[in-house]
Amino acid sequence: MKKIITILFIAFIFLSSNTVFAQDSNGFVADEQIMVKAKVLEIVKQGDIMVPGTDTKSFVQTLKIEIIEGKEKGKKLTLENDYQVLKDQEVFFLKHISDSVSGESHYSVSEPYRIPQILFLVALFIIAILIFGGFQGVRGVISLIGSLLLILYVLLPGILHGISPLLVTVGVSSLIIIVGSYITHGFNKMTSSAVIGMLITVSFTGLLAYWSVYYTRLSGFGSEEVVYLNMNTPGGVDVIGLLLGGIMIGLLGVLYDVAIGQATAVEELVQMATADISKKTIYKRAIRIGREHIGALVNTLAIAYVGVSLPLLLLFSQSSSESIMVTMNREIFSAEIVRVLIGSIGIILAVPITTLVSVWLLKKPGKYNL
Repeated sequence: MKKIITILFIAFIFLSSNTVFAQDSNGFVADEQIMVKAKVLEIVKQGDIMVPGTDTKSFVQTLKIEIIEGKEKGKKLTLENDYQVLKDQEVFFLKHISDSVSGESHYSVSEPYRIPQILFLVALFIIAILIFGGFQGVRGVISLIGSLLLILYVLLPGILHGISPLLVTVGVSSLIIIVGSYITHGFNKMTSSAVIGMLITVSFTGLLAYWSVYYTRLSGFGSEEVVYLNMNTPGGVDVIGLLLGGIMIGLLGVLYDVAIGQATAVEELVQMATADISKKTIYKRAIRIGREHIGALVNTLAIAYVGVSLPLLLLFSQSSSESIMVTMNREIFSAEIVRVLIGSIGIILAVPITTLVSVWLLKKPGKYNL
């Protein structure tokens, strides 16, 4: 464990200290944009207006505000807000854009200030973990924090440095699996069984995802965010690799659940088994448990992706001139379908692979228990 943490710490320091950001190589000077907190002093007027050229109503406010941080702290402004309804005395983030050519400033409402509410939910989550999860829950939270740090300070800088997104994603995924599993469940054969099963499954799933993305001719430009990223990094990011990496990271959470569940099931079966029960019998019984798990998790994975894409589904469902086949063929939908299918196949593969590894490691000939 000490060696793993040392390697992880070195990678963390090296990559975080070399994080790169998009730079302009063509001499173009972008507008300066900053976010500062501001406060609503008075709602001058508000009401619905018709959006020009449409039959859609939009709620608009005229606000008197005061900037409460930064260089312009104390400055008072009056502005129009048609983004999100704000209340009197409410704190929000104000977007300040300075034109690089004319020097003119433009102010607009960016987002409500949600940090206190988010911190409250975080505190509620921690309290629930402490009460119902105990020490095991705390270890799970530590594992989660470690996973997020790996993604933020190793995965993202690695991709921005030009490293293959698939390569760095598989590497980070492996680190998340190894470190997270041992922190949460301790050093024992059960955890090792789950870790080996997950690593093998991630390797197979990564190859399948690579083949599937090219087989379905996905370009990776299925969303506006990818287009903006490609423009901000002058084409320096492997967009298809980024899509592959997203598929792998999205699989990890559910894969972890399956592998740990199967390894635990095998451990329990082995402990209750008599000495004459074969590894083959243990495997068959554990697979039966795994099949029930597969049905639930595949459904969970698919519904989760549908939930994220719900606004988009509603938008396309309003178009009566487009057939369902044309809609499904669009990359924005095809990419999600591939994502769900690859993730589901990964879950299915994890059950027999982890079960086989667990039986091999945990069931010893002529032994009643571990």
